[in-house]
Amino acid sequence: MRILLTMFFLVASLFAQKLVQPVYVYKTTKGLATDVDYAKNRLYIATDAGRVDIFDTKTKKELKHIDLTKIKDFMGDEIDSKIFTIDMHKDILLILSQDSGGYSRVHFYENKALKQVISQADKLNIIKAKFIDKNNILLALISNDIILYNVQSRKIIWSKQASMSKFSNFALNAKRSIVAVGDESGAVHLLDTKNGKKLQTLDGENVDNLFSVAFRGDIVLTGGQDRRAAVYNIKSGLSYHKISHFFVYGVGLSPSGKIGAYSCDIDNNVELFHTATQEKIATYKATKKVVNSIYFINEKEFFINSSAKSVGYYRVK
Repeated sequence: MRILLTMFFLVASLFAQKLVQPVYVYKTTKGLATDVDYAKNRLYIATDAGRVDIFDTKTKKELKHIDLTKIKDFMGDEIDSKIFTIDMHKDILLILSQDSGGYSRVHFYENKALKQVISQADKLNIIKAKFIDKNNILLALISNDIILYNVQSRKIIWSKQASMSKFSNFALNAKRSIVAVGDESGAVHLLDTKNGKKLQTLDGENVDNLFSVAFRGDIVLTGGQDRRAAVYNIKSGLSYHKISHFFVYGVGLSPSGKIGAYSCDIDNNVELFHTATQEKIATYKATKKVVNSIYFINEKEFFINSSAKSVGYYRVK
């Protein structure tokens, strides 16, 4: 029995040694991480406690944090406003968060000031929001309606229901000219962000609800409840999927789309691979919390954002 236990721990130890550890771990100052963004040596970490922490990635020090005002729940009590997503356009930070009454709100943070551009009064249940340009933002509702909204006129430019299935997630290409919208059917719908026209539907690799979508270069990468990470090359039309040992909650792509990443096991560790050859690069140790997203700075560096009080910084081996 002792021999078997020794062998078990030896194998477990060897497996653990194969996991690549984070180079550095950034700690949130309030709440659990929900989303991250990066620009000009600044790491922005949004939390479920209504705060965005801003770190200098050279010194590893926190520069400041942004706190949103509290909201009221259905009982009338004040609670923290959970931040769903953040996004940067030049020096403007977009913050999508929970509002009172079950609706959502959007703030812009610019020149050390918060400006609210969408509120409870707009009666929008927004799940995700990203910049298209300085004056236009793309919104996704739980109904799978995708909306281009002009913040200056406070008007909807166009609205398109991507499919009849419930919205899961979306990702923009580098030019922000095309959005890849995933839904609970496992399909991905490509829409033109200028007019909402549907360009293409990608399917066949995921057969259940999608949790995450990434879009870089000609590659769309998805992760879903079916324990599959699916790769679609929109230029060649080729596709395949990789099998995970657990639900694929988070995926990511390097800027070129040549390196893919997905949560690959019950401990939410992350596997990196070459999208062209499917060849595994390495497995990276994350927290045991659900992976929200995997954010690549470049071809050699990335962050793993989990529902934890920390965000890991890694280098590609």
